[in-house]
Amino acid sequence: MQLIRGRRELLSGILSKYTDSDACTCQLVELQKQVPSLYALLSVNACALALTHYALAPAWLTVALPGGMIGLCAMRAVHWWRLRPGDISGPEALKRLRGTTILTVLFSAFFVVWAMMLNGYGGPFEQGHVAIFVAITVIACIFCLTHLPAAALLVTVIVIGGFSVHCFATGNDVFIAIALNTAFVAVVMVRILVNNFLAFLQLIASKAEAQRLSAENERLAHTDSLTGLPNRRYFFQRLDALIAAASGRPAAFALAIFDLDRFKPINDTFGHTAGDRVLEETGRRLEAFAGGGVTIARLGGDEFGVLIPAIAGPDAAVELCNRICAALHAPISLGETQVVPGCSGGLALYPCAGRAADALFDRADYALYHSKEGKRGMTTLFSQEHEDAIRAERAVETALQSADLAAEMEMHYQPILDTATDRITTVEALARWTSPKLGRVPPDRFIAVAERCGMIHSLTLLLLRKALADAVRLPAGVGLSFNLSSHDLASPETVLAILAAVRQSGLDPRRITLELTETALMRDFEGAQQAITLLRALGIKIALDDFGTGYSSLSYVHRLPLDRIKIDRGFMADVESDLGRSVVITILGLCRNLGVDGIAEGIETTEQLSAVRRHGCRYVQGYLIGMPRPMTELLDDLRMTAPAERVSALSGEATADVLRPAAS
Repeated sequence: MQLIRGRRELLSGILSKYTDSDACTCQLVELQKQVPSLYALLSVNACALALTHYALAPAWLTVALPGGMIGLCAMRAVHWWRLRPGDISGPEALKRLRGTTILTVLFSAFFVVWAMMLNGYGGPFEQGHVAIFVAITVIACIFCLTHLPAAALLVTVIVIGGFSVHCFATGNDVFIAIALNTAFVAVVMVRILVNNFLAFLQLIASKAEAQRLSAENERLAHTDSLTGLPNRRYFFQRLDALIAAASGRPAAFALAIFDLDRFKPINDTFGHTAGDRVLEETGRRLEAFAGGGVTIARLGGDEFGVLIPAIAGPDAAVELCNRICAALHAPISLGETQVVPGCSGGLALYPCAGRAADALFDRADYALYHSKEGKRGMTTLFSQEHEDAIRAERAVETALQSADLAAEMEMHYQPILDTATDRITTVEALARWTSPKLGRVPPDRFIAVAERCGMIHSLTLLLLRKALADAVRLPAGVGLSFNLSSHDLASPETVLAILAAVRQSGLDPRRITLELTETALMRDFEGAQQAITLLRALGIKIALDDFGTGYSSLSYVHRLPLDRIKIDRGFMADVESDLGRSVVITILGLCRNLGVDGIAEGIETTEQLSAVRRHGCRYVQGYLIGMPRPMTELLDDLRMTAPAERVSALSGEATADVLRPAAS
């Protein structure tokens, strides 16, 4: 009883799997390879059986009936041969399988009835042929219908059942033995069929699971885990696809890059959890713009990319990008606190800005850089003007890489005046480059190029050694101020090399001031703090340059061991206005609270000098105090101009360089 119950449960499981539409298409694919062979075998066996009984049975039984069934078999064989199972859906495949099962039952019932009718004609040889026909039919059906077990089981039951009933009805021991033997073989083969079909289903299930896992892995490989947006890999794959689709056609699309303006201060002030919350909310807002074929992706950090297909024109693309910037400018709630990270964008159009993925991305990034510099909160469209600037920068990079920097670079020095004693206390070293190919190249251009092409560290050390060698000639009471790049501070190797250069110069480290911009600090505050601590341990002073133009918070300034804060020259133009005066007074108050020296940069008129002195600024720097010049000229001026003469000059109306010799 347990064996019978087990067989019933097994049959029920097979039939339930048979109705699974996911497996039906695979069954149809396998049957398409086997069913035509089954019909061919039935046709050949029927012809053979009809031929052996042709002289013994009526013509309608040996010619008409088998001829009609063979014709139907041929039609069904052609139908299966033409079938394209891969193009058939799961539900349609299930419908076809059920139809095949019904037809198989009808065909098998006809052939067994026809065989039993022929069994009444002829002698023992002809009857033995009928038995062989029945056995072969069952075996063929089981083999050829392995992937349709319901049909195979029904055929086996119908054929073996009908044949066995007929054999037992004859009462002939030989026929009974044949029936029992055939039934036993059929049962064994059915058992094999069941095992093979279950293995087939397991294979289908494992393939489906493998495909699901592969699809999931592909999705994860192309998805940013924090925001749920597509990631950088997917973005560039999509970009390559757009370029390929647009190749040879005038179709245009746009690539935009967006960067949060104040993400790092938020991340550092409120913690990484808050930073993640900002990025998640940013991703959610960006998703609202992802319709109509627009692709939004997180490229890394707080940088996001947007692909806009089939743009109506540059104005439409800029308008969309500005709407994105506006959406990202809305406040984000962090519990009881609200932050406004802001966003700037860079936009490049295909094919105007380039036809290759790298070129388009680089130009959008270049436009983003210009947004950060002058149009924060807006989007800059890459233009021909930018293209000309890139070519000029490439020319500078080429000249810089092939230059004899030791020979072509020289240092000029600008004095910093202590208005309380009317003495020059420090000179700031400023690099000057005269290229044989390009002529005089402004420092802001070649420094920026050196940073981008990876030459800044070697250039910094070269210029520092030149400045240290010159500084040895300065009077004992005059110090040297030298500017570091943000990249220098982020490189432990460069910081160690700076310390080594200072030791080797023989100059007292306490006479050296290294100037850092707020950008240098904000790139990696913890790393910058460690580097500053290491530099000050040797006695080197640290100045924060261009204060007021960056995004460092007061909490950072309080945490840094600073010696000087240089007020950006941009505030000097309006130092006599209410707003300008308030800003300068506020910064000077901060300097007093921190116990650091405040230095006003960009003093060009006696009015500006008088104003900052009234506000309590002791140290000043600018063209009024002294123009940048080589060390030899500066030393001559220092010797030729007495303090009393400087006081007289600075109290007058002249705006010329008071340290410049009369002959110059």
